[in-house]
Amino acid sequence: MNNTPVVPQRAGAPSRAADAARSAPVGSAGPDLPALREVLVDGGRRTAHVHADLTPILGRRLNVDAVSGALDEHGVDYFLVRGMDDRTPVIGVSEVDRLAALSALEKLGGVETCYVSQVLPRPPIVGGLTDASEAPAWTELYAAQAIKLTWFRADPTLKLILGPAYGCEIEFWKPDRAAGLLRSPRPNRMMRAVALDGTPVQVDEHRLTRLASPAKWHPPRRSRAEFDRLLPDDIDFPIDVVYTWVDGADPQWQQRRAGVRGESLHAEAASESRYINRDELKFSLRSLHLNAPWVRNIYIVTDHQRPAWLDLSAGNIFLVNHDEIFAAPDALPTFNSCAIESQLHRIDGLAEHFLYLNDDMFFGRPLAPQTFFLANGNTKFFLSQNRIPLGEKTELDSPVDAMIKNNRALIEKRFGRTLTQGSQHVPYPLRRSILAEIEREFPVEHEATMRSRFRSADDLTITYSLHHYYAFLTGRALPGRVNYGYVQLAVPDLEARLRRAEARRDWDTFCINDAYSTFAQLQHQMTILEPFMEAYFPVPSPYELRISG
Repeated sequence: MNNTPVVPQRAGAPSRAADAARSAPVGSAGPDLPALREVLVDGGRRTAHVHADLTPILGRRLNVDAVSGALDEHGVDYFLVRGMDDRTPVIGVSEVDRLAALSALEKLGGVETCYVSQVLPRPPIVGGLTDASEAPAWTELYAAQAIKLTWFRADPTLKLILGPAYGCEIEFWKPDRAAGLLRSPRPNRMMRAVALDGTPVQVDEHRLTRLASPAKWHPPRRSRAEFDRLLPDDIDFPIDVVYTWVDGADPQWQQRRAGVRGESLHAEAASESRYINRDELKFSLRSLHLNAPWVRNIYIVTDHQRPAWLDLSAGNIFLVNHDEIFAAPDALPTFNSCAIESQLHRIDGLAEHFLYLNDDMFFGRPLAPQTFFLANGNTKFFLSQNRIPLGEKTELDSPVDAMIKNNRALIEKRFGRTLTQGSQHVPYPLRRSILAEIEREFPVEHEATMRSRFRSADDLTITYSLHHYYAFLTGRALPGRVNYGYVQLAVPDLEARLRRAEARRDWDTFCINDAYSTFAQLQHQMTILEPFMEAYFPVPSPYELRISG
């Protein structure tokens, strides 16, 4: 997300950018929150606008507003273009209006704290930014085919900084009067020419960036009719998110669990760390809010529990209790995630397409829904490099390996194919109809999993493995790729790994998992993990109660 990363720092420690900001405020919007702060980015000092509820898509919108407002004020015709990068807005202007547009933008640079750079032709110095308030900065741009105005925008902690990746690009389209066309100086995602005398139209934002949701209202943008069309890879169906969550420290939950006699066949399955609540859900929701704004509804499946910090007033987040979705009420209570996952398709109101997340999964940077789904409705899946041993189950198998072997038996019987890989711990793209079909196709094994109160070597693992292979072998899924990170908490170099993740921020998704830690290790891990989470996801989501005072 931080596409212009702050200088690497110890996880949880104040950044040099924050130190500089405290010592050198540039402007003020009130007694408590400076409007402008100085930040250290890529080794240089920049002036950043501070926003309390900053998100990547908000930064994109603010930059579009600034540029389009300046062009409107000076009577310059323009249109939003569907650019190649979903983060970077692009505005087209006729070459005929070049001088008027540059004059308007130079005036904007004089009153706004922002930076200007040449985009096309590509300059010899990559990313060279110049203060847009300095007149000489514009003298080299009067022949450029495309330029960029960049605002640095930061949250109040200065941990989230949006820079050039969200800057607004202005490109100059050349009139071709013989053909009656305006021709683009470079490729875009739609077309290289529009009608010379075309009438401007208002276009929904999701036509211009895949980060916007077609299910949510956003102010329309001035564009051309040529860009107001669905492409073959555009996704216009709703996508929801489902979490399963438990607070293992809840005394009532512990009492329910103690009252149920179950057997665990593997030490990992009985580990108390599987139920430890480190508020991962809060930070996972922050990552969702920041990096997947196209999600429609969020469902948290739980056993009559509610995080103390959770705010349901946003209108698109819902708590779902186990007894609302289980086909057999006498299978409850259950403490088996596989059993709970077998019933997710029964959530009332759930979209056909949804992402299933454990609360230790996070979106690391802005992602389009095409990361997980195809526009024809098919899902993607992400196989791990680990191989599941051939042969029957043994006592040496981990619970996951044993369950995948159960899946393997069903896939071999149904399709004659032998699966040997599990999945990466990334958000799982799922379809309700396929989950229901699996229940009908394998009723005995499916019901046995639903009735298994604790993880068992006889369970199926449906969301992690079976859905993906079944969907693939029935022509409804394809392998996908993500830049994925996995951090096991019980490692000696945990702090170094998290420091690397915070500094580079190059993971699409990542998982922070634990199954083996002792209580003493858990206490130490929290001193490292909590500051990392606050640094990586500093902006509260709409799903958190705000503490006033």
